[in-house]
Amino acid sequence: MDLKRGSWSLANVKPKADDIEVPPMLACSDVTKKFGGLVALSSVSFNVEVGELVGLIGPNGSGKTTLFNVVSGVYKPERGSIFFKEKQIVGLRPFRIHRLGIARTFQLVRPFLELRAYDNVKLGLMFGTGRHELFGQNPMRLLEVVGLEKSADSPAMNLNTNDRKKLELARALASEPELLLLDEIITGLNPVETDEFVALIREIKQQYVKTIVMVEHIMKVVMKISDRVLVLHHGQLIAQGKPAEVSQNEEVIGAYLGEKRKSV
Repeated sequence: MDLKRGSWSLANVKPKADDIEVPPMLACSDVTKKFGGLVALSSVSFNVEVGELVGLIGPNGSGKTTLFNVVSGVYKPERGSIFFKEKQIVGLRPFRIHRLGIARTFQLVRPFLELRAYDNVKLGLMFGTGRHELFGQNPMRLLEVVGLEKSADSPAMNLNTNDRKKLELARALASEPELLLLDEIITGLNPVETDEFVALIREIKQQYVKTIVMVEHIMKVVMKISDRVLVLHHGQLIAQGKPAEVSQNEEVIGAYLGEKRKSV
């Protein structure tokens, strides 16, 4: 058939939904960050796909939190690009990046200690993205999601570590982000609290935020909950893949143990 003159042409063929390529939610390429003579991140490149829960692991000082700080705009990298939903975000102020749809928690949670839990979350609603589709402008709804509704009137200073981490998570969710960065949200909790938090994160991913990157030191949690794992060591990305693959990677084992595993 003549493709130019016939009734049928290539232009009439519409791609199937399954054939449409979805761009990554986050695309980092050649990201490098230095502090004086210290190279904290060296040419780090990776993608985070829509709907993934990615675990980010590595020994202390490997650059995990620095990477979060670069993505969220706290630090500007010396080199490299970071695209969020195909928009370049390097050089944007943290509040601009936040309003685009990236929210994060911090290793050291710092709520407004004298304010009630309710008011801490209310501030998150006021300074977020402006989207109120999931939670409206109702702090109590967010406190219910993380299991803090009974502590709504308690000053943050009266909350224990577990509840302060839940409050930190509620404040991050208040902006209804499309990408959630969790920085050691589980570290420091006892086994019962850890299991509770794992269930909470799964619920949040299923119902509220589909794409999550999670820094964590508890390997059992990372391997159990992650779709994919990234490994940093001395600022370099040394491995990425499915949890089972990464756990058997000799370079990863060497980074954590200080030596390569001897073959049996």
